[in-house]
Order: sequence, then C-alpha cells, then structure tokens
Amino acid sequence: MEDFVLYVRDIFQNFLRIIQSISFFDVLDILILTFLLYYLIKLVRETQAVQLVKGIGILFIIFLLVQGFQLKAMGFLFDNFLQAGIIAVIVVFQPELRRILEKVGRTRVSTFTQYVENSGNTSARDKAIYGIADACSRLHDSKTGALIVIERETKLGDIIEKETTSIINAECEPELFCNLFFNKAPLHDGAVIIRDNRIYAAGCFLPNTQRDSNLSTELGSRHRAAIGMSENSDALVIVVSEETGAISIAKDGQLTRDLGRDALINILKSLMPAETKARKKKARSST
Repeated sequence: MEDFVLYVRDIFQNFLRIIQSISFFDVLDILILTFLLYYLIKLVRETQAVQLVKGIGILFIIFLLVQGFQLKAMGFLFDNFLQAGIIAVIVVFQPELRRILEKVGRTRVSTFTQYVENSGNTSARDKAIYGIADACSRLHDSKTGALIVIERETKLGDIIEKETTSIINAECEPELFCNLFFNKAPLHDGAVIIRDNRIYAAGCFLPNTQRDSNLSTELGSRHRAAIGMSENSDALVIVVSEETGAISIAKDGQLTRDLGRDALINILKSLMPAETKARKKKARSST
C-alpha cells in the first residue's frame, strides 16, 4: 500500500512540474495549432479532400507500425512512396486544395468588418433583397425555373465575359426577373448575376458540381449548376425549381431547400454584401 501511495505521489509531482514548466507561449502555441486543425477539418469535411485526410491518417498509422516493428521491405516502400507522394497528392486533389485556399483567402478578419460593409448602403441593398425575394415568390407561384447568382468577394468576370452573356445593369425589379426567366425568353436558360445590388448580367452559364454522382436524383441541372457555382466561389446562388416551384439557395457547396419568402429574405440580409466602395464613388460622381 505504501508503494502505491509513493507511486501516485511521484506521478502527481511529475504532473505539477510539467504544469509549472508551461509558459504563456506554450499555451499560445497549443491554441493556435488547435484552431488551425479545427479550421482545416471544417474546410475539408464537406469535400472530396476528406478522403485524402483519412487516407493520410491510415498511412501514418501504418508508417508507425513499420517503424516500430522495423519491417525493412515495407520501410523501403514507404521511403520511396513519400518522395513522390506529396506531388501526387497535389496533382490528384488540385481542385479541392484550390477551393480550400480560396476559402482561406476569402475569410474576413472579423465579423465586425462584414457588419460595417453590409450596413454601408442599406437602402439599395434592402431594395435588391426584397426585389429578389418578391421575384422568387412570383416565379414559385408560376413554377418558372430561375437561377440567380449573387456575387460577393470572388469576382465572376470569367462567367460574365462569355459570348452567351448579355449585360443588363438594371435595378432588381421583380418584373424584370420574371421577364428574363419567362420560358420563351431568349435568356431564360442561363443565370442572372447580381453585382452591387443590381442585375448586372443575364444568360450566364455556370460550372457544374464535381460531386455530381453524390447528389440526389431529384436535383435537376439548375440545382447542380448552383452547387457547382457555390463550390467554385463564395457566391450565393438562388434556384427556383421548374418542376415544383421550390426555392433553394446554395452556399459553399451546400444546398438549403424549400425556402419561403421570409426565410430567403433573412438569409440574404445576413449574407448579401453591400454596394462596393467603387460603385458608391461612381454614383456620387454622376450626381
């Protein structure tokens, strides 16, 4: 019994010495590493790169076993694999790695900055939000298919600058949306892009999702294009189903379905950007 007490006391004393040796910078180091790991997991969990992380984890466990048991043949294979493995990973998962880096680059320093920007021109922004919501409600009632892309930080010049695109540059009036998406209108198959709270372009064709085989068969081409656009940029993409009239919105590769008018307004108010400073300056100079 006495030996057990001494053993427990030694463990406790060693634990205290470890705690006392930890400095402020050690704690900071651990917190930063924890945050980076959490953020990395958050970025990759909804992409194909999550399979890459799982595979690396399994290979790391096998590598530890190989080193522990000193398996020479397996050790030789691992040494040669690691020389080319990193390059192979970068090539195979290039789209996922690019999207992760884009998300990191789009991350704002603070939510306060976003609040200040979004409150910069509330009248124009609110008018655009209610115009979009009213248009989607009318399109829902008439079961008219629609695809509306709201540009945010990532500029969509590569989508806009195509031969099939028409520059509109008009206010977000519900009637204009209904005319553009009328099923006999020349631009109804393409997407409308909202820039600076205005309908900037119509007839735009979007990239399809790379997760096409993993999506529900209920989702049509508009929904798949919306998911693909939100995977390749930080844009918000609103879809109105031609079959059911249901309103959905895609963000960061995730689709939120069956939204009502009020729910759509709340989402747009929290995520839709204000007018850019360049646009405000141009508007002031023209008055």
